[in-house]
Amino acid sequence: TAATAQKYRDILNAQDLPVGSDLPFHRKSARDIHAIWIPELKLDLVAESARLKKVMDEVGCVNIFFGEGTGVQEIVADMEANGDAVPRDAFGHVTLAKINPGQYFSQHLADNIGAEKTIVQKSGYFARSAAANDFDRQLIGACAEAGVAAAIDGHSGCMGQDEDKPNTPIRAIEFSRIKGGKPFDISQEWFQQMLKEIGQV
Repeated sequence: TAATAQKYRDILNAQDLPVGSDLPFHRKSARDIHAIWIPELKLDLVAESARLKKVMDEVGCVNIFFGEGTGVQEIVADMEANGDAVPRDAFGHVTLAKINPGQYFSQHLADNIGAEKTIVQKSGYFARSAAANDFDRQLIGACAEAGVAAAIDGHSGCMGQDEDKPNTPIRAIEFSRIKGGKPFDISQEWFQQMLKEIGQV
């Protein structure tokens, strides 16, 4: 989500959009990101609502990049406090699809900032249906070549950039090392700079 937000802003900044316009939603400020909510950042909905209310009044809309898994603890606590049943799978994990965090926070934020309309768009749908670009094709080709070489050498694994190795080489990463739940490092300079630019910190 964070990297996608950065890429989106790079594309937006490369466009020749008017700073001021008689058509407010043609302005760059209306198309920019106003908040990035990810699980690794503590979400204070009251403070964010107050900040984004000012954005809403000035710009006319609020755009939020919302990462999967964001605010789940807050939603569960709220549901339990209201006596609602929290949907869980066979392993006891909260079923994100059933509680729909994006929709939940969309409605709560709308109430707090006075938004008359809300829309939640799932970027994964667009990403999976989009045509491969040059970067995608180069990465696919490199993974395929490294995968064939690994297979010939008798090595198995998951093809990708190994972030734990110097220079993040594309290689067959051992299956024993593959696991979910890897937290994003929010202290990275580029991410902190982006939060400053959008006024979140």
